[in-house]
Amino acid sequence: QVQLAEFGGGLVQAGGSLRLSCAASGRTFGSLAMGWFRQAPGKEREFVAAVSRSGDNTYYADSVKGRFTISRGDARNTVYLQMNSLKPEDTAVYVCAASRSRTTPSANVYDHWGRGTQVTVSS
Repeated sequence: QVQLAEFGGGLVQAGGSLRLSCAASGRTFGSLAMGWFRQAPGKEREFVAAVSRSGDNTYYADSVKGRFTISRGDARNTVYLQMNSLKPEDTAVYVCAASRSRTTPSANVYDHWGRGTQVTVSS
């Protein structure tokens, strides 16, 4: 079983930055592809970014490309999401997820989910 815990959410002004962390435990971290998703009030959950097991391949939603960066720190069993140039429309609960199979934007492939951390961007 894999446990995921997100950290680093908060309130930030538009144009600011935040770095989210997701700590994983319970299974060899290097065997997992990792992803970030978000859900705003009244909206469906949407894909944000994903990183492969090796860290060599990354994927981003068009809405965050060029502003967000996903990376993994395997020594610390942690995946990060650096968010720059934040916009009010980035406001959401950000959730970390782990996949035992492939790296993908599809939420259905992910086997394990964290509880999320709130990110609020004020205008």
